[in-house]
Amino acid sequence: QVSLVPGGGGSVQAGGSLRLSCEVRGSVFSSMCMAWIRQGSGSAPEVVARIYTRDGSQYYDDSVTGRFTLSQENAKKTLFLEMNDLTPDDSAMYSCAARYCSGPDCPSSCSTDLNYRWQSQGTRVTVSP
Repeated sequence: QVSLVPGGGGSVQAGGSLRLSCEVRGSVFSSMCMAWIRQGSGSAPEVVARIYTRDGSQYYDDSVTGRFTLSQENAKKTLFLEMNDLTPDDSAMYSCAARYCSGPDCPSSCSTDLNYRWQSQGTRVTVSP
């Protein structure tokens, strides 16, 4: 059974940094589209960053480009989201999501197809002014 275990999060002041982690359990890690999704209070879910774990192709929403960075540690089957220069607008519940992907279209698919099979519990990020 596949599960995604999030970690990190917390409270920081504006301008600060946090790192989130997402461990994949019960599955291979090498051929997945993975993403970080956030949902602020009263807002719709927003996919802020995506990655194809086989080749590391990454995609970011405009709201986080230049501030958020994805990385992966294959041996630990873990995806990370480094968040820098945080603002109060980044405050939200963050969760990771994943689905399998195989074939040459995966880099493109991971960018454009925002449907996922598994999603973790959320971890809260609070940024104070």
